[in-house]
Amino acid sequence: MPIILVGRAVLNPSWDVWQHLWQTRLGEMLVHTVVLTVGVGVGTLVLGTSLAWLVIFHRFPGRRVFEWMLILPMAVPSYVMAFITLSILTFTGPIQTALRGYFGPDIWFPDIRSAPGVITVMTLVLYPYVYLLARAAFLDQGAALIDAARALGHSRRSAFLRVVLPLARPSLVAGSALVLMETIADIGAVSVLGYPTLTTGVYRVWIGLQDKQAAMQLASVLLLFAIALLVLERSLRSGARYFQAGGRSRRIEQLHLKGWRGWSAAGFCLAVVAVAFGIPFVQLLLWTASQVSEGALDFRYLEFARNSLFLAGVTAALAVFIGLMLAYGGRLYPRTRSTIEFSAMGYAIPGAVVGVGIAATIAAAQGALNSVLVVLGFAGGFLLFGSVAALIYAYLVRFMAVAYRPVEAGLGKVTPNMDMAARSLGASPMRTLRRIHAPLMRASILTGVVLVFVDVMKELPATLFLRPLGYDTLATRVWQFTNEALWEEAALPALTIVLAGIIPVAILIRESRRAREKGIPTPEVKDLKEEVV
Repeated sequence: MPIILVGRAVLNPSWDVWQHLWQTRLGEMLVHTVVLTVGVGVGTLVLGTSLAWLVIFHRFPGRRVFEWMLILPMAVPSYVMAFITLSILTFTGPIQTALRGYFGPDIWFPDIRSAPGVITVMTLVLYPYVYLLARAAFLDQGAALIDAARALGHSRRSAFLRVVLPLARPSLVAGSALVLMETIADIGAVSVLGYPTLTTGVYRVWIGLQDKQAAMQLASVLLLFAIALLVLERSLRSGARYFQAGGRSRRIEQLHLKGWRGWSAAGFCLAVVAVAFGIPFVQLLLWTASQVSEGALDFRYLEFARNSLFLAGVTAALAVFIGLMLAYGGRLYPRTRSTIEFSAMGYAIPGAVVGVGIAATIAAAQGALNSVLVVLGFAGGFLLFGSVAALIYAYLVRFMAVAYRPVEAGLGKVTPNMDMAARSLGASPMRTLRRIHAPLMRASILTGVVLVFVDVMKELPATLFLRPLGYDTLATRVWQFTNEALWEEAALPALTIVLAGIIPVAILIRESRRAREKGIPTPEVKDLKEEVV
């Protein structure tokens, strides 16, 4: 319903609204959205693929540590990275102040509030999506294909470019699609850095101008962007699949980088980890420590943390329960799987579109409910709109796929023989699920709960659109402080979100290590990343 109501705005355009939008900033927002999408897509593809190539095909000092540390930037939300970068690189920040003191007041420094600045910030935060899938794809192929290419006269570089990289195309395209979805959905980083896009336009029109019709029209354009990206991703993959020929392939023979080459590779990885995670994390710690020592902590921090934990906990529990019911229903009735897959498409829709669509859905439901209440002799009101229930509804629409995918993957590993054995002993389908499947799927269920929990903790667009009046979370508190350039005050809630974001990263690292130690084929870890995150 949310997607249908937003999509209807495309079929029934209001020309007065479109004329007003075009005369204001619609053209600028369209250009910024396209530039940002292309720039971040190319940047993450190059950086993520090159880092995966470096740690999989080479040996250098610290390689085994960097292979996992390069995932850590995924724990930093884009809006947190944006305000930390701005505080460090702004005119009054420490770097420009030091440069002016050394070279004089006329020293030139690039403006972080620009397209290159926003693209760089979001690339550093989002490259792990491509890195993880590229790394898994390279490991899947083993050494046999490279050996065959070398036997045919290709160098290592030629074998990588002409054999390994083309075979990894489905994974690279899938990772890039995830990045592009996150890019067009972002509202925090682009707002902090003053780079208006369609998403920020939807928010400003909806909240600032209180023009619901214009916001719906803008959201419909954003929805078209999302659909176009999905179609592009499918066309680029072209149904491409890669299958191991059977048996366990010999591990890739790594090239030992000696001397300055090895230290250069280690320095490059260290620089990426330091800039994308180390410096932001340390800066948040320093700001938080300063606030604690001065006794200037936000006195409502516990309230915001409680709100975030409540929303994340309730949504995670409901999403995993519904996801488990959907996955088990698809197992019992295979013909329903296409409908179930459609119900999990919300993750591909930007948060601003979900927020506007949910608001329109709830408004329609509220109108119908008020009519019934009036007929029954009761006064109508705003019982649904602007409630915690509406916010949880939006989170469920947005993150159902995050809960459904790991549960479905875990259920798929349970052999159907167990179902038949349980049914032959008289167990009902629900008892089979409760007594047999659920215990075997404990790890998958836990993964779904944790991932949904952390995603809700970080979610900003849908929360801004639908939160009840005066009901703030850690994410909205960071948003409020950063809009007023109160960097230190935003440190504690931002640090809490980052620490929560480290949890799924640790889970991914643990699962990948366990798969490697037990000899489990790496595609399972790749599927976890591609389908869940």
